Formats: sequence, C-alpha cells, structure tokens
Amino acid sequence: MDTRLIAFERLLNIMDDLREKCPWDKKQTLDTLRHLTIEETYELTDAILQNDMQSLKGEIGDLFLHLVFYCKIGEEQEAFNVTEVLNAICDKLVHRHPHIYSDVVVADEAEVKSNWEKLKLKEGKKSVLEGVPDSLPSMVKASRIQEKVRGVGFDWDNKEDVWNKVQEEIAELKVEIDSGLSQEKIEEEFGDVLFSLVNFARFIDVNADDALSRTNIKFKKRFQLMEELISRENLKIDELSLVQMDVYWEQAKQIIKGDFTV
Repeated sequence: MDTRLIAFERLLNIMDDLREKCPWDKKQTLDTLRHLTIEETYELTDAILQNDMQSLKGEIGDLFLHLVFYCKIGEEQEAFNVTEVLNAICDKLVHRHPHIYSDVVVADEAEVKSNWEKLKLKEGKKSVLEGVPDSLPSMVKASRIQEKVRGVGFDWDNKEDVWNKVQEEIAELKVEIDSGLSQEKIEEEFGDVLFSLVNFARFIDVNADDALSRTNIKFKKRFQLMEELISRENLKIDELSLVQMDVYWEQAKQIIKGDFTV
C-alpha cells in the first residue's frame, strides 16, 4: 500500500479518536477553530520566509490537522466528509486543466491563468473577483485582485506604463498633502499609491507582501541588535537623541552585513 495513503489514514483515525475521547477536541466547532487556523497559516508563512524547512514540515502538519478537523465536523453535521472534499478538489483540478486532461493546447503560464478565470465564469461565477476573500490582508488582496482581472485581459501592456502610473499617483498624493484640505482624500490617494506599487511589483516579478514581510524582518533584526548594542554600554534607548541612535543603527547594519564585529 502507498505509504502516503497509510500516513493519511493514520491521521484520519487519530482525528476520530481525539474527537471521541479528548475533552478539548470534543468542544471545538468551525468557529472556534477559525482563528487558530489563521494563526497556523501565518506560522507556516513565517517558516517559508525564514527558509526553515524543518519548521515548515511541522507547520504543514498542523495545517493538515486543521483541514481534517473541519472535515470531521462536516461529517458530524452531515454536510460533507473528507472523501467528498478530496473528490471535489480533484474534479475541479481536472476540469480547470484541460491542457493536461483534455486536448486544449496552451502556450505558456499566462494562458493557463487566463483559461482558469474563463472556466470559472463558465461554471457560474458572476465575477472574476468572487474568489477573492474579503478578509485577506489588504496587500495580498490587492495583488490577488490584479492577478484575477489580468486573467481576463484587464491589465497594463508593460512595466513602463505601470511605473508612470505609480509616479502619477504619487504626484496626486502630494497635491492632496500640500492642500491639507481633506484627510479622507489623502488616505484615498495614499491607497492608490500602494495599489499601483503592488501592480508594478507584479510586472517586475516581485511579490509585494513577501517583499514587505522580509523588510519587516530585516528592520526588526537590526533594531533589536541596536537595542542590544546600546544596552551593552549601560545606556537607555529612550534617553538617546535620534542622532545618537543612528550611530548604533549604522553599527548594527554593518554587523549584520558582516563588515563589523564587536
């Protein structure tokens, strides 16, 4: 028997045991699991960003458990079961990959994505944007919206035009900031700048959310090292001027780069 099937069956059996015998697992509902699943998903993305394959393996397992848990609850409520869930996704994948499972020919990845969105509309979707969750983080949501509309041909022709749009949106933001007439309008124009930058990121093959996440990690690492350097000299960071802090900031930067040791 395929070892993959053996492992998956083992997880299903354990889930049955936990649901029957464990006080905590018996109390869980779709609603109580929801925020935990979101947390597990973020832990998985952390492992990816840190390129920690050992942690990633564990986080994938945690997410598998949650998915099996949802299937167990669905079965108890006679709404669906794990077999129906797996068959449904298999059927969807076969249907949306006619270039693999039928005689459709595609030229490249872009055509695959375009066909995917067109097939979804044929399946009864009223909008190509129906599949974008409302609760997605804003930057991820912007990227997904742009990818979706690109699938039906609503997109810029080249990155130069997109960059010009970024510059245009920045200029419009500056006009509103300089006028100072409406904070609401400033916020709107700032949102347009972010949206256009996310759009430009697609054209230079950069995932905007990943890029910002890595910058956050870099800043946090550098700032915490700066705090450590200041503490070593028995100083308090909140008593230093910005000019003084900047000296330690640059020192931390050089240490991380490997150009400086202490």
